[in-house]
Amino acid sequence: MLPRRHGARLLLAGLAVFYTGASWAAPGFTAMTVTPAANGGETYSVSIQILAMMTVLSLLPAALIMTTSFTRIIIVLSILRQAMGTAQTPSNQILLGLSLFLTFFIMAPVFNSAYTAGVKPYMDEQLSSEV
Repeated sequence: MLPRRHGARLLLAGLAVFYTGASWAAPGFTAMTVTPAANGGETYSVSIQILAMMTVLSLLPAALIMTTSFTRIIIVLSILRQAMGTAQTPSNQILLGLSLFLTFFIMAPVFNSAYTAGVKPYMDEQLSSEV
């Protein structure tokens, strides 16, 4: 036989399982909505906007590594640190900050030309979004 405290816990767990039936009949998640705007566009709910922003923020480091010279700069700086014979004197945080700073200045002309050739004409509605 089970001791009394185990029996009480088992009874409480059984009641908790059967008591959650009311929550199964709850209405659907209505926070994710798309409503038409006054100018003919669409307005997205805050939860969809947060989902989109979190997706962009999670993919941003991968884009930084794949499309810029950041990886090469950090590798060269870490090899330079080892060649100088210092184990951890410029810390990894300083190397990362310096690599991001150098990447920004190296890639600035590329970003400017991409903006002037692609983003700016699209925002001015000189380019269509059709492929």
